[in-house]
Amino acid sequence: MLVAEYAGNEQFRVAERSASAPGPGQVQIEVAFVGICGTDLHIRHGNMDARVSIPSPIGHEMSGTVAALGEDVTDLEIGEQVTVMPLRWCGQCAACLSGNQHVCQNLVFVGIDSAGAMQQLWTVDRSIVVRIPNELPLDIAALTEPLAVAVHDVNRARIVAGEKVLVAGGGPIGLLIGLVAHSRGADVRISEPNEFRRALAQRLGLTTLDPISSDVLAAVETWTDGAGVDAAFEVSGVAPGLQAATHALRVRGRLVVVAIHSQPVPTDLFRVFWRELELIGARVYERQDFEEAVRLLAAREVPAGELISAVEPLGRTPAAFDALESGAGVMKVLIDLRS
Repeated sequence: MLVAEYAGNEQFRVAERSASAPGPGQVQIEVAFVGICGTDLHIRHGNMDARVSIPSPIGHEMSGTVAALGEDVTDLEIGEQVTVMPLRWCGQCAACLSGNQHVCQNLVFVGIDSAGAMQQLWTVDRSIVVRIPNELPLDIAALTEPLAVAVHDVNRARIVAGEKVLVAGGGPIGLLIGLVAHSRGADVRISEPNEFRRALAQRLGLTTLDPISSDVLAAVETWTDGAGVDAAFEVSGVAPGLQAATHALRVRGRLVVVAIHSQPVPTDLFRVFWRELELIGARVYERQDFEEAVRLLAAREVPAGELISAVEPLGRTPAAFDALESGAGVMKVLIDLRS
């Protein structure tokens, strides 16, 4: 089979490798599509070399079909469409024992800490395989994982119909959060400086704000009659986004931190105190979030497929990374492992 391996020094190479037959409790998947995300870009730049084996295929946003089954796997069929929830937990740490396995203290993130989906035949544990309806196109199904992130974030925020929601950052996760919140009846604004991203959000029915050319907090003041928003999501990854999200909230509003801030950033804790704000962390997803993402895609309740900007064949994996990193008119880039 062919694989796209991260080889270190910002290099990817397409190589021939032997496929691993599924053992007991395992499933071999014929991978169709793999999405590239911001974490994969960090891997490319060597920022996660301490976690990633070199060389190794990466990738954790994917779709495919069952190619082979371990001898004791009886609840799946060859040819059935599936995706993978790429989390393996220990089941023994304090987080797992309290029912929070998705943030296991010894969590293995498949596609980072172990080999990922950028291989034509991928063998994984049955426990992390998730069925997807056969009528769901496989390119759209590859967005299950990022949509599950958004579902988890919206669940953490406890969004209900009629609430006003600000999303700081209109990249793929920010837009998906906006779409999930909108599908639940929330009134959503996306704050995003990139014109292409704003245009896509507007095409998908979301109202946008430009933090460069306008005062986001003044717009929120007008929109909410001075009260502030019920919930704000910090998805921008930059200090101004966090500041805007914090100051946009009403009394007892909920601030959900989604972006990965690798370095400490200034946070207005006086505002948190003064308005009795809730500060909520949101990391990855739970099984029910993943299954809800599948349902939303299958029911066409969230038009996630509109985020796909380009699809590149396996042999053009480096070009796919370049396209995403350019940011020029690109939202999501998929790699087609069948071509």
